[in-house]
Amino acid sequence: MSGDKPVEALSEAEAAAELERLARAIADADAAYYQNDAPELTDADYDALRQRNLAIEARFPALKREDSPTDRVGAEAGDGFAKARHSAPMLSLDNAFTDEDVADFAVRIRRFLGLPAEEILAFTAEPKIDGLSLSLTYEAGKLTRATTRGDGQTGEDVTANARTLTDIPETLKGKGWPDRIEVRGEVYMAKSAFAELNAREAEAGRKVFANPRNAAAGSLRQLDVEITKSRPLRFFAYAWAAASAPFAETQFDAVTAFADWGFVTNPRMVRIETVEEIIAYYQEIEAQRAGLEYDIDGVVYKVDRLDWQQRLGFVSRAPRWAIAHKFPAEKAVTTLLGIDIQVGRTGSLTPVARLEPVTVGGVVVSNATLHNEDEIARLGVKPGDKVEIQRAGDVIPQVLRVVEAGQGAPWAMPDTCPVCGSAAVREIDDAGRADVRRRCTGGLICAAQAVERLKHFVSRKALDIDGLGEKQVILFHEKGVLKAPQDIFRLKKNIEAAGLPPLEDWEGFGAQSARKLYSAIDARRKVPFARFLNGLGIRYVGQTTSAQFARSFLSWQSFWVAVKAAEEGGVESETYNELIGIDGIGQAAARSLMAFEGEPHNREMLAALLEEVEVEDEIPAATGSPVTGKTVVFTGTLEKMTRDEAKARASALGAKVAGSVSAKTDIVVAGPGAGSKLAKAEQLGLTVMSEDEWLALIGES
Repeated sequence: MSGDKPVEALSEAEAAAELERLARAIADADAAYYQNDAPELTDADYDALRQRNLAIEARFPALKREDSPTDRVGAEAGDGFAKARHSAPMLSLDNAFTDEDVADFAVRIRRFLGLPAEEILAFTAEPKIDGLSLSLTYEAGKLTRATTRGDGQTGEDVTANARTLTDIPETLKGKGWPDRIEVRGEVYMAKSAFAELNAREAEAGRKVFANPRNAAAGSLRQLDVEITKSRPLRFFAYAWAAASAPFAETQFDAVTAFADWGFVTNPRMVRIETVEEIIAYYQEIEAQRAGLEYDIDGVVYKVDRLDWQQRLGFVSRAPRWAIAHKFPAEKAVTTLLGIDIQVGRTGSLTPVARLEPVTVGGVVVSNATLHNEDEIARLGVKPGDKVEIQRAGDVIPQVLRVVEAGQGAPWAMPDTCPVCGSAAVREIDDAGRADVRRRCTGGLICAAQAVERLKHFVSRKALDIDGLGEKQVILFHEKGVLKAPQDIFRLKKNIEAAGLPPLEDWEGFGAQSARKLYSAIDARRKVPFARFLNGLGIRYVGQTTSAQFARSFLSWQSFWVAVKAAEEGGVESETYNELIGIDGIGQAAARSLMAFEGEPHNREMLAALLEEVEVEDEIPAATGSPVTGKTVVFTGTLEKMTRDEAKARASALGAKVAGSVSAKTDIVVAGPGAGSKLAKAEQLGLTVMSEDEWLALIGES
């Protein structure tokens, strides 16, 4: 199955199916972990799943989904606390699972920074605490706010609760601290304290906590501050953000400063200069793991020099300069009770194994993915079999093999959709290969797809219509007044046309809530380019890809004219090459856009939708820069910065970075060894400049 295969062995179709599975599973786990404090897996398993997702996207960038987990950190803040926006994103970490992964991490750092082999590349290494992330804002040395991670942008304001922790200073000690700084770290509960707490809870007849992480998260997020105060919570400080002034030159010195200011820091943090030392430290900590007073799920490595951290920057949800080396996952044997079919937003039919509940690494699991019918055939699995499952990177664990065959009948994948009865087929690609996934052909007539597509259209990262969530979408769809995106903006008229009572008379609504919903809908009649494109739910055109298209074309009209031209001209057309020439855009996204435009019902839907909404032009990322809005291509060897650094800097200045040269290219930056791209630029009479000329243009010479 694709879940078992190494990433480098996946076909494009298998990779797409795997990314769909991963996105769904990670979203479920985010809600369980961050909102409900009831995770279905350990942090190690969860991060391993994200790591696999990231690796697949790196190999197949064109397949990145609109709901990609790499663009998310955590989950939305809950409703019990006031929401507070972080002054700088509170990101997560990428993961390593083998010694080779760690060595590759060091190689990537050297390559990005252009470091010679003899240059010392030092890291800090520290145990990765399995707790709840917390950000503490200090102004003039005084604690003014404490915020949970939330979705990485906005968290919960738990200031009153955080003040009850003795490890969190109300006023900073010593000297040298910036006037304003966010000190970040982990709230946790010691193992001994956890055991005592559970004993008290059990004696009082209350529900006990599953593990120390759940206990810490649940205790900090109590609406009654007295309950938090009664819980034995601890805090380790290890990071910071939004400091108003520099206070250290290295990661190690910064954490040392935290201790001087009154924070508790982990005494096991060390400074290491070689990969061999890193691996030795990991093995040492792993050996100590059971005897530590707190739970850990791995070791974190960070580039020590802060100026190098700044150069390395961030990708999506994680810094380039840090990684978490995770501990191995666990396996178990249980009975497969049955196989259910789930229908996703894109119509894919996914078989899911129902399991006899079994505890794996302290977590009870009852479902496992079976991926697709080919995988079921390969495993020879059927209801009644005893199977081995693994939670190494799967929220819904994966079935590894049949341990003992049962007496159940062989299972066959249905060829009709269990939701709408439409034919379920395996698409055939240009090479004549069948897709590993079977998909419902019902489209918007399929309730599973229609509802999911509409939920996506109104979701936070698409149109973000307040008050129109899953419950309301399902209700309006069942009533027949919401079948397509344009119906959202015709909701009042559709309700009247259907002969239904006014919305304010519906159960669960009222005059005020109906008025608020209509106002929220009207407020989205003007929608940003990237949000609108992401909301359409086109396969392979997700949030990141939509933003890339928006930054490149700026206006929706010019973008869709290009899509139409590509659809009419085919893959040999100049317009198609223009689409795939955008840095980070692949053939799958371009072909999917063309296929979308080629379907009459999609054109009808889009025309009707554009009668209701106005798509706003994209505002360049930077204005006033000499390269804002310019299309730039880098070719040859750059000598003063790496290619990745150059692209990142150009994008930050509002330039559009392309991977190929065309008549629409504005600037070609050519270094030594430039070949065909330089020749084409000269043939087209484009502006060609050296790396030094480029740096002078952007004011960095």
